[in-house]
Amino acid sequence: MPPRKALILGITGAIGAAVAAALHQEGWSIAALSRQPGRSPLPVEWHQGDARTADAVHRAGEGCALIFHGANPPGYRRWREDGLPMLAAALAAAHEAGARLLFPGNTYVFSPGSGALVDEATPHTPTTRKGAVRAEMEAMLAAAPARTLVLRAGDFFGPGVVNSWFSQALAKGGRQARTLRTLGPAGHAWAYVPDLAAAFARLAAIEATLPAHATFHFAGHWDETGRGMAEAVQHALAPRQVPIRPFPWWLTRLAAPFVPVLAEAQEMRWLWNHPLRLDNRALQAAIGPEPHTPLATAIAATLA
Repeated sequence: MPPRKALILGITGAIGAAVAAALHQEGWSIAALSRQPGRSPLPVEWHQGDARTADAVHRAGEGCALIFHGANPPGYRRWREDGLPMLAAALAAAHEAGARLLFPGNTYVFSPGSGALVDEATPHTPTTRKGAVRAEMEAMLAAAPARTLVLRAGDFFGPGVVNSWFSQALAKGGRQARTLRTLGPAGHAWAYVPDLAAAFARLAAIEATLPAHATFHFAGHWDETGRGMAEAVQHALAPRQVPIRPFPWWLTRLAAPFVPVLAEAQEMRWLWNHPLRLDNRALQAAIGPEPHTPLATAIAATLA
C-alpha cells in the first residue's frame, strides 16, 4: 500500500518545511507547490505553480489526503487581495481531492477584551486589519465543504524562522545580537515551530476521527512576564553579555505612516500589553501531551 500523500503549500517557509518533515517522519509522502521548486532534505514531488492560481493548486492536490496551507502572500502584504484567494484555491483543491486542509491559526483574531486565557470557543473579536482578514479566513474554513483543521499558536520561533517577532525584534542578529528587546510588560505565547509541526502530524494521524471542522489551541512556551524569553536568549548567549532593553515602539509609531509593515506591527502592539494564553486542554485530550522542547534547547537550535 503506497504511503498517504500530503501537499504542502509554503514548503519553502519555516512552518511549511517543519510540517513536511514531521509528516514525512510519520510515513507520509510529500508533494509541494512552489513558483520556483527548490531544494529540500526530504524526497518531494515538486509541482511548479502559484498558490494564488486555483488550477495549479488543484493539479498539485490530486491524490492527496492532506493539504497544509502554509503559504503567505508574497512579501507578507496584500493579505485581503492575495491571502483570501489563496485560501479559497486550497479549500477547493481539498474538496476536489477529498482531503483535509490543515491551517496554522494565530492569535490575531482576538482582542484585549478576549480575556487572559482563550480556548476554542472564545469569540473572534479582532480590532486590527490583519486580524479581521484572519477572522474572515477562519470563517471560510468553518463554512467550507472540505474538511478542515485549525491549530492555533502564538508567535513563531525556531530554526529557519526569519519573519517573526523573535528574529526581527527580540533577538535581531541571532547569535550576533548586540541588544535584546522586551516587547511589552504582559505575558506572551510563543510557539517553537518543530513542536507545532509535531502536533500537526499527530492530529493528521487521527484526522479521520475528528469533526469535519476542527480547531485546537497549541499552548507552546508561555512567557509569564514578557521578559522571560529575552532572559532565556541572554543566558544562551553567555558568557557574552548582551543587554536587554525595551523595544522602541515610539520609533515604529513615527515611521508607521511611511512603512506599511511597521504600521501593521504598531497595530499588533496590544498583544504585548495584554496577556493572551492559549488553553490547550482540547489538544491534549486528542493527542496526549503537547510536543514540548525545553526552552533552552529550543533557543539554542533557533540561534544556531
